[in-house]
Amino acid sequence: MKTIKFYAIMAVLALTTASCVNSGKYDAVVAQRDSVERAKVALDSNYNQTLVILNDIEGGFARINQNETQMKANLKGTEGAKGNKRQEIAAQMTAIRESMDQNKAKIAELRSLASKRGKVNGKLAETIKRLQAELDQNGESIKSLQAELDQKNIKITELNTTVDTQSKNIADQQNTMDQQKSTIKGQDTDLNTVWYCVASSKVLKDAKIVSNTGLFQSKKVMANAFDKKVFTKVDLRNITSIPTNSKSIKIMSSHPSTSYNLVKGTNKDITIEITNPSEFWSVSKYLVVQI
Repeated sequence: MKTIKFYAIMAVLALTTASCVNSGKYDAVVAQRDSVERAKVALDSNYNQTLVILNDIEGGFARINQNETQMKANLKGTEGAKGNKRQEIAAQMTAIRESMDQNKAKIAELRSLASKRGKVNGKLAETIKRLQAELDQNGESIKSLQAELDQKNIKITELNTTVDTQSKNIADQQNTMDQQKSTIKGQDTDLNTVWYCVASSKVLKDAKIVSNTGLFQSKKVMANAFDKKVFTKVDLRNITSIPTNSKSIKIMSSHPSTSYNLVKGTNKDITIEITNPSEFWSVSKYLVVQI
């Protein structure tokens, strides 16, 4: 009889151990899947941004080549040409220089984007090298064209005011874009900012986070102004567990029970494991835990 009981106990222990192992493997697989998904989203965003920049650069080179071809054709008949013809040539040279400056900035942006990826893709590195070589070649062509302009006494000073105005407009647009990016980043941070507090009943009451309105009445959480200093500020995207360092806790704030688990460690201390951050913080951005 004792032997039968012994084998029965051993069978239960084996099943329990297998369940724990399987649960641990499942959690690891889920975490790995989530990590891969986040990496895929980041990679897709990086790839799309790279394509936009490459299209802008290729468009810039097309404009340079078009203006250069037209300008060379116009230069052949400048002897005795009227002022309008000369102004057209000067305008084409200005357009070429502007496209050159824009492509130079775009190539620098592409290099910066590639460096942020940690390991630059070989084909992308070759593409950047090719684009820089093409830009350098355009630079040599401009020198040759400028020498011909000087020889034919064609000046572009009459367009300096326009160019300065356009440069200022480009700078203003860049500043506006930078401000918009800063604003969006700030809004994104605010949307994902949450707070949590793990403290004793006395601390929570002293900070006016928890209050009793009368005898036999239930506690109210943050019903009035409270001391925000006792809270820890975090980004909900970066926090998946909150240790309480206590063997007994009570969650005072409202959070869906399906969005978290209470896990006991080897020393019996409880950790709040957040399994679904968006759902967990959907009701309240403040987590109040009484220990």
